[in-house]
Amino acid sequence: METCSIVNKSTLHLVGVPYCGPYSSFPDEAIRLQTDFLARKHELNHVIQSNVMYCPYFGNETFATYWACFESQYSEDPLPPGMVAITIPMHRYALVSCSSQRIGEGYEMVKAWIQEHGYKRLDQAVSLEIFYLEGQHLEEEIVDILIPIEDEAE
Repeated sequence: METCSIVNKSTLHLVGVPYCGPYSSFPDEAIRLQTDFLARKHELNHVIQSNVMYCPYFGNETFATYWACFESQYSEDPLPPGMVAITIPMHRYALVSCSSQRIGEGYEMVKAWIQEHGYKRLDQAVSLEIFYLEGQHLEEEIVDILIPIEDEAE
């Protein structure tokens, strides 16, 4: 696992499939959603990088909203059934890279790092998981975890 750092991400235009449901079923549903989305990637025509899957999410102790998406160029073309387009504004993020098998440890590390360095999370902004799809199995991929933070540390 790499050390944490700060990155600025420009506005992202994403197209993909959403999940919204109980937080208790979130991890399993996220994996199912990613698998289902990757099986449909051939339906998208304006993908910028088909080996980079963006998974923005937002939630609390009760529910989770999670998307499996690709970055896409703007298009007037209709979206495939069940897919949505979302735009995530530019933000500053705390970032850590880890394997998808150690994603829980990655979250613990970046959250501790944010606190230790005096940063404050942007509670109303979505966090991101970015999967770099090099192999055949999602559980073996490199993942960037990005947590949105305020512009200045205290």
